[in-house]
Amino acid sequence: MFIDQAHITVRGGGGGHGCVSFRREKYVPRGGPDGGDGGDGGSVVLVADENINTLLTFRRRRKFEAPRGAHGRGSTKHGRSGGDIRVLVPVGTIVRERSSGRQMADLVHPGQDIVAARGGRGGRGNAHFATATHQAPREAEKGQPGEERDLELELKLLADIGLVGLPNSGKSTLLSRLSAARPKIADYPFTTLEPHLGVVPMGDYRQALMADIPGLIAGAHRGKGLGLQFLRHIERTRMLLFLLDITGADPAEDLRILRQELSRFSPALLSKPSIVCLNKVDMWPPDRPLPSLPGEEEAVCLAVSALTGRGLEELKRLIHRRIGAVSAEQTHP
Repeated sequence: MFIDQAHITVRGGGGGHGCVSFRREKYVPRGGPDGGDGGDGGSVVLVADENINTLLTFRRRRKFEAPRGAHGRGSTKHGRSGGDIRVLVPVGTIVRERSSGRQMADLVHPGQDIVAARGGRGGRGNAHFATATHQAPREAEKGQPGEERDLELELKLLADIGLVGLPNSGKSTLLSRLSAARPKIADYPFTTLEPHLGVVPMGDYRQALMADIPGLIAGAHRGKGLGLQFLRHIERTRMLLFLLDITGADPAEDLRILRQELSRFSPALLSKPSIVCLNKVDMWPPDRPLPSLPGEEEAVCLAVSALTGRGLEELKRLIHRRIGAVSAEQTHP
């Protein structure tokens, strides 16, 4: 099951209390105060882990509390600090405060972390309060409570290519032919109910990560179909691959609908490099000209068949070239 949103509560450990104690030993007159400090509470740390690709863990467990610090003791024995707890989240997770909506972190790199709730500081023992005029202090500090926050976690998949198309355009079949992914394939709309990732080998020891986004329909940006639920995952892709059913009533209109829904969700999506594929060309009469796509550059339009494999090697080469161009632009702005 793919889960891309979760709500959790995190709480840092409270600090230990300082101790009120006096040194009382035979032959040691006027031993003085020797109360130790309380230990600091542990913190809750969120860490991005590349081996996790869903927030499903947080459906079963929603509260995370770090251990508190131990209290101080006599003989200036300081309490042990509570250890931090590390909570693993997928790479690409955005962390927000639920109350204010403030974004705390965007964990896009493996190993990147954020202290979500700091532990409280331990209190000082009475040994800290001794002075020349106040030699027998009987006061000590209490430990401070740890921070507590309600957080919203939102996962946006990190992929090189976002595979976009209307229901039944053949996205799952194409992903299964280009990679080792095995999404569910059937001849009815909305077969894909959650995003799927596949690694596409491109030769020269290079590969690209492709994300199959569940089918969009007109009005997806307003919540129709499944689009609004998964459109967020397209935002992090480096390029888009529009897959059109060549046997549909009007592939050019289908492409217009897809671009319109993306632009209404986020206008920045249309600035990404893109490839347009006319799929199911195996079902197209060989003597009939291919449908025209006004406004699309010829260099980024291909006719392929995900079922028979026609045109897929050319598609891989095109993906390789355009991904390389995107990388060069990012490296040399």
